[in-house]
Amino acid sequence: MDPHARYQSPLTSRYASPEMAANFSDNKRFSTWRKLWLNLAIAEKELGLDIPDAAIAEMKEHLYDIDYDLATAEEKKRRHDVMAHVHTFGVACPTAAGIIHLGATSCYVTDNGDLIILRDGLDMLLPKLARVIQRLSVFADQYKNLPTLGFTHFQPAQLTTVGKRATLWIQELLWDLRNLTRVRNDLGFRGVKGTTGTQGSFLALFEGDHDKVERLDQRVTELSGFQEYYPVTGQTYSRKIDVDILMPMASFAATVHKIATDIRLLANLKEIEEPFEKDQIGSSAMAYKRNPMRCERACSLARHLQVLVQDALGTASVQWLERTLDDSANRRICLPEAFLTMDILLTLLQNISEGLVVYPKVIERRILQELPFMATENIIMAMVKKGGDRQECHEHVRVLSHEAGAVVKQQGGENDLIQRIRNDAYFEPIWAELDSLMDPSTFIGRAPQQVDRFLRDYVEPALKPFDAVLAKESKAELSV
Repeated sequence: MDPHARYQSPLTSRYASPEMAANFSDNKRFSTWRKLWLNLAIAEKELGLDIPDAAIAEMKEHLYDIDYDLATAEEKKRRHDVMAHVHTFGVACPTAAGIIHLGATSCYVTDNGDLIILRDGLDMLLPKLARVIQRLSVFADQYKNLPTLGFTHFQPAQLTTVGKRATLWIQELLWDLRNLTRVRNDLGFRGVKGTTGTQGSFLALFEGDHDKVERLDQRVTELSGFQEYYPVTGQTYSRKIDVDILMPMASFAATVHKIATDIRLLANLKEIEEPFEKDQIGSSAMAYKRNPMRCERACSLARHLQVLVQDALGTASVQWLERTLDDSANRRICLPEAFLTMDILLTLLQNISEGLVVYPKVIERRILQELPFMATENIIMAMVKKGGDRQECHEHVRVLSHEAGAVVKQQGGENDLIQRIRNDAYFEPIWAELDSLMDPSTFIGRAPQQVDRFLRDYVEPALKPFDAVLAKESKAELSV
């Protein structure tokens, strides 16, 4: 069928990285099942079951050459995806056909396979998140001394610096890194538990030897690359695990939405812009436009990622007793989409952070529009030091401020408060100090020092485990 005549998810057709798309592919899923059947056979043989060496060798040889046509025909006939692939693997490995899936239930491959795929997905996401933090940290350090107007309620407030504002973004990303690292480190393996989690089939295989069953569970866990298995399960691993994974992803999405929204607001003010390529078109009608499409895309995808945890919560809450199958179709959608979406968001954030454009002159002009009002307290203090009366000075400043405000709001003029102060003989004692009193760098408090300490004491230790990855140069390119 013509691929353009069939719906394709834009997550894979337009946005996701090849490696994350491959992680949730049929090739990865079904070859992982075959590895799990191989690991089970190896462990069962080590513990005394009569499994020929030729069967093990045959399984190793056919981990990846999956006959999808045969598997599709078998599933159509049997209405059971796992048994379709058991049969397909058996056709490829006739010597092993009789021992494939021995003692196991479907969830041995489906659930353990999912845990492997989720683990590998987290291993892809964490270094990418670390790289975004590193890129933004470079930006924060570069602009730690550049004063900029702060905003509360999106109304002008006291000054901060461009770099200090970026540390607010980085701090939330650090928390996301912490949360996802915890999830990765806590992730366990379902192991070999049987149909309802009692390991009854394996106890029968090993003729009532409980020690061998426990050793089997541990050995398969180790062969599959995990250190620990969940000590008790029903037929499936608890769907609470899916909640544990998707919840910090939803939290990360909130971080992304905040960062991208901040940049969109600053782009409107023409203070900071996301990268804009030479031949990029902002609008089909308005040729002059430079729309922040990367940040807009990030906000759009972040909203999608935020809601996917609701699927996991709903599924976990309705798993009756040892299990129900109403989780399956939902999980086939929400788990891959969560990882694909987060992967896309990380690529977007890295691309944005590597190409942020700052316009210091625009920032300076906006500061000068508001700084006279902010400097009034310093002006009053300077007058008092020269012997003036604080209340009398306050009244002079109040009157002049309102006059200047009227010029700005009613006439559309520039803020001329400082010129009015220069023209008022009452303030003559501090005329010579006005330039220094209006220096923006004296209004940023400890912002530069805060940036230095934050990067040194918090960011550097958090990124230490990723030093080897971050040492390799990697630019984030967008496919569309």
